[in-house]
Order: sequence, then structure tokens, then C-alpha cells
Amino acid sequence: MNTAPPRVLLTGFDAFGGASLNPSWLAVQALNGEALAGHKLLAAQIPTAFSGSVRELARLVRVHKPALVICVGQAGGRSAISLERIAINIADASIADNEGAQPVDVPVNPKGPAAYFSTLPIKAMLLALQKTGIPAEVSQTAGTFVCNHVFYALMNMIAKRGKAARIRGGFIHVPWLPEQGRPSMELADMVKGLRVATECALLTSADTALGAGRIS
Repeated sequence: MNTAPPRVLLTGFDAFGGASLNPSWLAVQALNGEALAGHKLLAAQIPTAFSGSVRELARLVRVHKPALVICVGQAGGRSAISLERIAINIADASIADNEGAQPVDVPVNPKGPAAYFSTLPIKAMLLALQKTGIPAEVSQTAGTFVCNHVFYALMNMIAKRGKAARIRGGFIHVPWLPEQGRPSMELADMVKGLRVATECALLTSADTALGAGRIS
């Protein structure tokens, strides 16, 4: 009999665009192995590459069979933790990824729908973050680079598995670290924010008009 706790998969990206670090990976790595709301947090790094990221994400989901997946990426220029609402079916890169690919106006999945909504309770997560004093927002765009690509691919995986699989997922952006530029956020605040957001997602069944529908 398997008595291991269910898992939460947290992914972050490797550095890209000439940078030496990526705060998304540093933040999720700090949470690796933690126990939260009866679940074990598992952090994994995925490449900042259109093809490679999706292959690695699919492998991680297949191997670890998580109950919840939160992919995390860096969004330079933002000052708050961004809870992404929607993934769109387009890849349109202004720079090349780490494998040299630079798709322009290419569907993530030619047979997929135009967009997917996150299945995370983003409004409840927003309230939980605001209560801690950590800057947070609901974002209406995850961009058109690898972050959105991974977000869409994740939601497509979840949709194909169906409700019986009982897996939920979504995407969160974190700002730069202070050493990367401004605006920025300290790593400790990113880690705390992701912990709070993840716990809320585990304890909340669905958003309501007031922001949270608690699991009883």
C-alpha cells in the first residue's frame, strides 16, 4: 500500500537571454521537499525552450503524478507576483529560446482551442497573498514566449486527462530579483508568496464571488 503523500509539482525555468540566473527556479527550488497541507512539494527545473520545456513537463507529470502543478516563470518589468488567468494558443518570440528557436505566430497546438483558463483559484490566491502584504495581482496575459507556451501545454495536458484525473494547474510569474533590475522583489518574498499561493490552491476547491470556496 502506497502511503506517500500526494505531490505538488512546482517548476521553474533556467536562465535565458544572457542572464546568469532565473528567480523562478531559485524560488521553487527553495520549496523543494516541504510538506504543505498534506502534500509534498517537488521542485523541478525546465529549460527555457519551446520544445524542450513541454517534453520535460510532460515527463515530470507522467513520472510524479502530481495532484497540483504550478509552473513559475520570470516577468521582468512587473512588480508583483502575477497569477496568470489565461494561456493563449500562440508562440510569438521576440528573442530566441535557449535552443535557438524563435517561432513567430505559430500555434502551441494546431488542433487545440484558442485559449485555456487556469484551474487554480486565482482570486482566492490573490486574497491570501494580499493578507500577507506581498504584492500580488491577477494577470490577463502570460505573454507569447516560453512561459505562455508551457502554461498552454500544461492546461492542454490537464484537459486531455479529464476530470477523473483530478489534477489542477496554472502559471505564476515572479518579478526580477533586485540584482537584475527594477522593479524587483526579494527572493524571500517570492518564496513566501509561492508557499502561500500553493497552500491556498490546495485548500480551495474553486473561486467564488468573494474569492474563496474552501474545501471542507
